[in-house]
Amino acid sequence: MNFIFNILATAAAALVAAYILPGVIISGVPTAIVVALVLALLNTFVKPILVLLTIPVTIITLGLFLLVINILIIKWTAGLVAGFSVNSWLSALFFSLIVSVVNAVFTSLAKRSES
Repeated sequence: MNFIFNILATAAAALVAAYILPGVIISGVPTAIVVALVLALLNTFVKPILVLLTIPVTIITLGLFLLVINILIIKWTAGLVAGFSVNSWLSALFFSLIVSVVNAVFTSLAKRSES
């Protein structure tokens, strides 16, 4: 149940980000759910490998290179999912930040309602 909630929360966060950002287009709710699933898969399997391979660059940039990895994951998702497009690297960065913040808000609200 927790996985399904996280996917739906990420889909909602993606829709919010697409509504706010002019460079991000999501064609509908089903596309947002697919975007959330692909993001979950890439963040689970690909991102740890990328982080491991780029440890020296991440250390030199004091962790800022992790933002580049997030942008790459977003752009890769846009390439994989039809109906989802991100026009620029800056749009991908802001999309990543907005999705993270909105997802954190949804998660904290869900934890409050459980207690």
